Amino acid sequence: MTTSMRIPFLQTDGAPVAVGRRGMLSRCGMGIGGVALADLLQNQQLGAAEKEPLNPMQGKPSQFPSRVKHVIHLFANGGPSHVDTFDYKPELQRRGGEMLSSGNLATERQTGALYPSPFRFRRYGQSGIQISELFENTAKHADDLCVIRSMHANVPNHEPSLLLMNCGEARLVRPSMGSWLTWGLGTENQNLPAFVAMCPGGYPIQESQNWQSGFLPGVFQGTYVDTRHTELEKLIENVRNDRIAPAEQAKQLGLLRLLNSKHMEQRPGDAQLEARIQSWELAFRMQTEAADAFDVNREPKHIREMYGDGVQARQILIARRLVERGVRFVQVWHGEGQPWDNHDDIEVNHRRLAKQCDQAIGALLTDLKQRGLLEETLVIWGGEFGRTPVVELPTKGANAGKINGRDHNHWGFTMWMAGGGVRGGYVHGATDEFGFKAVENTVHVHDLHATILKLIGFDHEKFTYRYAGRDFRLTDVHGRVVEELIA
Repeated sequence: MTTSMRIPFLQTDGAPVAVGRRGMLSRCGMGIGGVALADLLQNQQLGAAEKEPLNPMQGKPSQFPSRVKHVIHLFANGGPSHVDTFDYKPELQRRGGEMLSSGNLATERQTGALYPSPFRFRRYGQSGIQISELFENTAKHADDLCVIRSMHANVPNHEPSLLLMNCGEARLVRPSMGSWLTWGLGTENQNLPAFVAMCPGGYPIQESQNWQSGFLPGVFQGTYVDTRHTELEKLIENVRNDRIAPAEQAKQLGLLRLLNSKHMEQRPGDAQLEARIQSWELAFRMQTEAADAFDVNREPKHIREMYGDGVQARQILIARRLVERGVRFVQVWHGEGQPWDNHDDIEVNHRRLAKQCDQAIGALLTDLKQRGLLEETLVIWGGEFGRTPVVELPTKGANAGKINGRDHNHWGFTMWMAGGGVRGGYVHGATDEFGFKAVENTVHVHDLHATILKLIGFDHEKFTYRYAGRDFRLTDVHGRVVEELIA
């Protein structure tokens, strides 16, 4: 006698459907409860249908009016040193080489004396914001920048800090900021992903968790693009089908859609299946649109020269081309691994890294403004934390025994925003006299997320998704809007 039973076929709207033992129990064993709840569930489904479009990526309004339609997140992966970039500390320069009376600062590794910045700072724009020579092109837009010098996070470790900055939660699986935004707003272009994460050379630490959809439907996860490649077929795998004509491929997709819809009828509410189907259809639509969006050679020569050469310049230009075509959220990672994680040789490494991106960042802000896109595009720059104002002492690990770098610092660091709705030419908050800890008008990562959501048109306390019996939000149970950052 077999241990399983299969009912060969049941009729559903005249069409035979295979049903297994679990399906039979689901249809029959729960029948009494289904009858009792039928009317209530029907009403709930009708209400949900009025609120949720059949296409989850259909454009939707924000909770309240906002100018911001797109976000470009320039992610300086690894933790750039704020005291060498956007947070000038004259006392650090004056007392370089001194040991602090408080001893070692509380960070990940043992630290030593105060380490003055090897870079010159000067004032830029009418606002007079002091910015390092490393970012002289970005600094030309000082009057557009809203510089937050009082950021702080939770711990001085990359993994949890990356997830906190990108997903609002350091340990548990949560949707990323880009996923929240695309869930809330949908997209303006159905032929391109609503959320694109560009990271050259492979995944960063925590890999695709940085742009995960978490418990949101899978269609809202970021689409990863390895911008190390320049050929479209390598940049976006399987973007073209050279074996059959587009018309024939469209017929195949139509048949696949029909089979998938029959498959979904037997598995209602299967989010993974639904996301897989939507991914297939998006991939087909991308074949023509993506070829145009990701090909920077279609830009005039003077535009390409304005952004400069190299991977960073190319992917930042691609970011402009994507938002111009209606993509909601574009995250631009600065290289693989931890490129700004300079435990040693910080003068050489920070100068090299800034040279890779500064010209392109300045060009992006200029380009967006000239095209009338800056008002509707929120540009964010920063890493997961900053670095110490004191030197990291030699170890066998991160700094290879050298005494010319800085350790991780989550107590205080800098980020800046520009564009839609932010207060340009403004510096918010401050770290202490040496740049170690945020002490004035402090801004936690949750506060930054709450403020970003308001700029986009959402109340972070009411922008929620119900999952596992509770309402979740990007800011969890924390966060406050920093009104001073908003114009």
